[in-house]
Amino acid sequence: MTGGAGGIGLATAKIIGRDHLVVISGRKQETLDAAVSDLAAGGVTAVAVAADVTQRAAVDALFAKAASLGEVRAVVHSAGVSPEMGGTHDWLIAINALGTINVTEAALGIANERFVLVNVASIAGYLLPRFLIPKRTFRHAFNDPAALSARLVKAAGRMPRNQRSRVAYPISKNFVIWYTAKMAAAFGAKGARILSVSPGITDTEMGRLSKDDAKGLIQDSALKRLGEPEEIAELLAFCASEKPGFLTGIDIICDGGTKAGVTLKSVIAGARGHGIAKVV
Repeated sequence: MTGGAGGIGLATAKIIGRDHLVVISGRKQETLDAAVSDLAAGGVTAVAVAADVTQRAAVDALFAKAASLGEVRAVVHSAGVSPEMGGTHDWLIAINALGTINVTEAALGIANERFVLVNVASIAGYLLPRFLIPKRTFRHAFNDPAALSARLVKAAGRMPRNQRSRVAYPISKNFVIWYTAKMAAAFGAKGARILSVSPGITDTEMGRLSKDDAKGLIQDSALKRLGEPEEIAELLAFCASEKPGFLTGIDIICDGGTKAGVTLKSVIAGARGHGIAKVV
């Protein structure tokens, strides 16, 4: 469970941990230790491993630790960052896109017939106009991830400086959706599954940071509210279980009807609010 120290990741660990030992990872050991204590209070046994998903060696070490504890039957990759967290666009792409490649490749290396990888994408991956998504560069994920990262950074870098992260985020999440689908055959050759889930704006620390900017999207959605982390966690835990054994190569949207309610008008309004109206 990457990103397991808080938010959706921690909520998912609480569900999966009812029946399994869970390994949670994140960047800060002190945050992970607090999460382990939280899980233990609910009767869940967890092991914490600090790991930076942008570093392949760290991801490999994380998987090796998990494998040393028993069969790794499922991985939920929920580590990710948003523009509101204050990082640069290259930092955001490194975590969301390169991190997903690292975790997915490591997962493929241990995959067997019972295995499933669930990548967490975002509804944002569907909301950027298509011409702003450099989809042709996505193919570099398979032979030169560093080149992919550099090209995505360059694409976001064409925007005004204060808007680069806001464009990099949906680009990176669109990549997660695309890449997950493209990897389905490789996992399927091992009898394993891979899929992604795209949450809408959720009532987590990260989600609340974007709440004000996303008022229009929330208003246009069917349910007109933030999602609860437990609601997304239930879906992630189900996807990571053996129950949906025929489910692979697909992205599942769980956004309270946000995508269903989005119109071109609301996309343009949101772009104007973020200062990129001229581009859109």
